[in-house]
Amino acid sequence: KEIFDAKNDIKIIGIRHGEKMYETLLTEEECVHAIDLGDYFRVPADNRDLNYDKYMNKGKITDNKITKFDSDHTKLLSIEEVKSKLLNLDYIKKELNEFNK
Repeated sequence: KEIFDAKNDIKIIGIRHGEKMYETLLTEEECVHAIDLGDYFRVPADNRDLNYDKYMNKGKITDNKITKFDSDHTKLLSIEEVKSKLLNLDYIKKELNEFNK
């Protein structure tokens, strides 16, 4: 709203019925194989076959360093941080250019 100098009012309506408070970004199962690349996690494709017996009887125990990762347990950006990220998007730059003509 500030970026485009919008004058319309915002009506805060609260959480709607059935609306999630947060999103799961990385499940516990994905965390076992996730590779922490600093700014993000890479989760390799699950290419296992359907012979689950070998995973149940011959699997390996892994000491998982991370647990599930969701939007409820991560750093929330401030308004200024969100604006800064938006202003770096080509789409927003293009729209602002059109808006300011």
